[in-house]
Amino acid sequence: MAQVTVTIDGKQYRMACDEGQEEHLIDLASRFDRYVLHLKDSFGEIGDQRLTVMAGIMVMDELSELQKRVKGMETEVLTLRKTRDDALTKADKNDAALTGALGSLAERMEQLAVSLTKKV
Repeated sequence: MAQVTVTIDGKQYRMACDEGQEEHLIDLASRFDRYVLHLKDSFGEIGDQRLTVMAGIMVMDELSELQKRVKGMETEVLTLRKTRDDALTKADKNDAALTGALGSLAERMEQLAVSLTKKV
């Protein structure tokens, strides 16, 4: 396991992570620190624990909103897939009908050609 030191609200924390995930963990801590600093700027010194809880709730609120958006997009993708599948089915039916009509027309033309040839 790799270890990194992250800074949140001016305090350093040593954390462990999987090898290769060091930069990702540092980035996550930096993003969380921005929440804490935003709250600290808005409310002043209200205690480390309270700031951390409030920042955590803000992150969870953002996550919840993103999950709702993803769910909405997944529903939209399913609707689009169904619409596409319905359109492809309809196109296949139309192709089959057109092929049948063209086949019938070709037969009729051949019959007319044969009958015209007989008359000449």
